Parts: sequence; structure tokens; C-alpha cells
Amino acid sequence: MNETQNIKLEKEKESFSIKLKKYFKNLFDFSKYTKKTILYIAFFIVLFVVSLGLLYYMYFIDEIFLYQLVVEWFINPIFLLGFMGIFLFIAIMAIQGLLVPIPSEIVLLATGMIWGWFMGGIMGIIGSMAAGLLCFYISKKGGRPLAEKFVGKSALKMADDLIQKYGTGAIIVARFLPFVAFDPISYASGLVDMDVKKYSLGTLIGSIPRAFFYSWLGASLGINPPIIFSELPMSQIEIQAAFFNNVLLIILSVLVVMFAAYYIISKYWEKKKGD
Repeated sequence: MNETQNIKLEKEKESFSIKLKKYFKNLFDFSKYTKKTILYIAFFIVLFVVSLGLLYYMYFIDEIFLYQLVVEWFINPIFLLGFMGIFLFIAIMAIQGLLVPIPSEIVLLATGMIWGWFMGGIMGIIGSMAAGLLCFYISKKGGRPLAEKFVGKSALKMADDLIQKYGTGAIIVARFLPFVAFDPISYASGLVDMDVKKYSLGTLIGSIPRAFFYSWLGASLGINPPIIFSELPMSQIEIQAAFFNNVLLIILSVLVVMFAAYYIISKYWEKKKGD
């Protein structure tokens, strides 16, 4: 038996508890990183905690919270500002990528309600590029060290290999599918070794059908701004809020399934390469 086989057998003999202890020890060990990288990691952790808090509040305390937030802080102000509302929309579209409870798909729905399906689609493309580039940049600066701690280097190495093989085409396909969450793809692209020009091109092409799909869906709801909650019956508000919440639930469910599937495949890939 050679030395490589011996090392492999020793690793297999390690108990689950020992592996778990090593995992958490590595998770909280930031000694190898610069202060700048640690600040980016802390920023991601804060966003994650805030997002979880907002999700809990939205689903267990106030079910109309998300819908009311989108209407009062996004749809109505942009509609009332007229032309200047375009700049507010681009800013909000970029910022929403930082918070899980407000996915870009919800904001794209609102473009159809504000501008109609055609202009809403155009604005959706512009906003998608702003959000996609911001998430990509933040992830590229500090996301990889944190991702390596949670999912391991092998999972990211597999993503690197896939990006090198399929490049822009992979981004176009990921963007094209309506119910594959937009923002996690932006973050994931920043984690791997991908050129920003190829990423931008893939995001632009893939965002066109996506933006028009959600804009058309938003326009078809027949909800015309400005929306004054005091003038609407609670039953109507609850129906509209339930629609928004269900869209979010579908997006999050698809995201969880995709993450689990990717993690399992990456472990199989790592094992296969080690054989």
C-alpha cells in the first residue's frame, strides 16, 4: 500500500464530530486574510443576518410587509417623480441585490406596473446590468474567501472549470431562465475566475428576455400606480401581497435546490478527481 492510499484511509477513519470541529475551526479562522478582506467578509455576514431577519419578519409577523415596502418605497415614488424616477429606479435596482428578501424579480415585476411591458422591459435591462455588476464586484472583492469557508475550495474549483469551459454561454443560459434567481448568479460569477467583459456580455444578452417577461407579468396584474393603501380593502391588499410572497418563495425554493444539487455534485466531482 503506497503513501497516498494510507493518507486516504486515515481521512476516511476520521469521525464525523472531528470533521465538524475542523470545519467550524476553519470557518472562524481569519488569520490568513488581510484587514480589507476581513471587512468584506464582515459585510457579507451582516447582509446575511439582516436578510434572515427580514425574511422571518415577512413570513411570520407581517405578510404584507414586502408588498407594502415595494409599493411605498419603490413603485409610488418612481411613478410620481416622472422622468427623474428612472435614476431612482436604477439606484434601487442596484441596492436590492444586497438584500435577499427583495430579489430583482420582484423589482422587475414593478417595472411593468410603472411603465408598461415595453418601457418596463427596457428599464429592467438597464437595472439588471446595474444590479448584476454591483453584486459581481462586491463578490469578486471579498466573497470567495467566505465561500471557500462554507462550501470548500473543491466546489469553487468545479465552478472555475465550468466557467472556463462554457464562459459567456453559461451566464446567458442562467440569466435566460425566469425562475433561476438573478442575484445569486451575480454573486456566484464574482466568486469564480471570470472576466468582467464576458460576464457583462452574458448578463446583457440573458437579461433581455428575462426583463421583458417580468415586465409583461407585472403589467398584466392590472395594478396601476400610485397605489394608496388607505383606499383599498384589506382583502385586495392581502391578495396582492400573497402574489409577491409566492413569487419570492418560488425563487428561494429553486435557489435552495440548486445550491444543494451543486454541493452534492461538487463533492462527487472532488471524489472522482481524487481517484
